[in-house]
Amino acid sequence: MECIFCDLLRRGDARWVERGPEASAFAPLDSLAPGHTVVVPNAHHEDIFDAPPEQLAATMALVQHLAKTMRTTLAATGVNILNASGPASEQSVRHLHFHLVPRWPGDGFSTWPSETSTHHFDGDAIAHLAHAVSLAHQ
Repeated sequence: MECIFCDLLRRGDARWVERGPEASAFAPLDSLAPGHTVVVPNAHHEDIFDAPPEQLAATMALVQHLAKTMRTTLAATGVNILNASGPASEQSVRHLHFHLVPRWPGDGFSTWPSETSTHHFDGDAIAHLAHAVSLAHQ
């Protein structure tokens, strides 16, 4: 089964905001807010774990550019940048993508989780992460 984002990039029939050499942005079919945009790398990478650092950097540069443009062009005072990566994350399309949702005061919309995870981790998860990161820098 072909990736729907790869197919969209190949066909070229989306409502494009930007078609760059490494990353592109388009309007989703079901918009959460005026100006809601999806940013994808042009090359297929399943998720954030799969993307090479340089491809992720190019994709995030477009995310940042669009976020700034939403602030100036749409008068958005904030932006939510949403990504789901991996099987337990509720990732709907197996192609790395970021939703940019412009925000305004009193817009009646919330993207912040209202509950906390019930998963239990033995030990101090933050200490384990900090240790692993320090080892990676050695």
